[in-house]
Amino acid sequence: MKIPSTYNLKPAFQRLLLPIMYSLRGLGVSPNALTWMAIILSGALGLMFLRGATNPNWYFVIVAGLVLRMMLNALDGMMARNYKMTSTGGAYLNELGDVVSDALVIWPLALLPGVHAGWVGGLLWLAALNEMSGVMGGWLAGDRRYDGPMGKSDRTLVWGLFCLLLGAGVNVYSYIEYGLACVMAFLICSTFIRIRKVLQQ
Repeated sequence: MKIPSTYNLKPAFQRLLLPIMYSLRGLGVSPNALTWMAIILSGALGLMFLRGATNPNWYFVIVAGLVLRMMLNALDGMMARNYKMTSTGGAYLNELGDVVSDALVIWPLALLPGVHAGWVGGLLWLAALNEMSGVMGGWLAGDRRYDGPMGKSDRTLVWGLFCLLLGAGVNVYSYIEYGLACVMAFLICSTFIRIRKVLQQ
């Protein structure tokens, strides 16, 4: 049974970004520069989340920032492949950058009332493990795995919906840890699916 994931929308999303990719490359922007922009933006989004405690409008800005981050994450790989600019250093930066970006965006969640820091630490650890299981697919079987629910794009979607609820003033604080448990369960499922796919190859 194939589990739905926003990753399935990636080809259509990339087609929409092609004009932007051509424009950025025409300006001399490199894939690695786009990756660094995504990392820096993620740090800024984390700080915005802290500001949201006193001004909920920041949560809406975060949603727009998450869309921009998804665009940057797609554009760096697209540009590297289209212009034959792939490199070992770029691959390292891209994979490690995803893990770092997740941490920068999500860590302020531990400061919300009623949320134990251990839940957030567990979430970030499982997200990193999930990404590593995908990377190992490329190393062991020559195919980077993106299977399963709660991959990078799914996590971004969940975080965006969460910020929309906070910005709208919905009282979700008593449900946050339940939501974290669900996300973590999906991450474990996704990790096992990726490992199984690699072993089947």
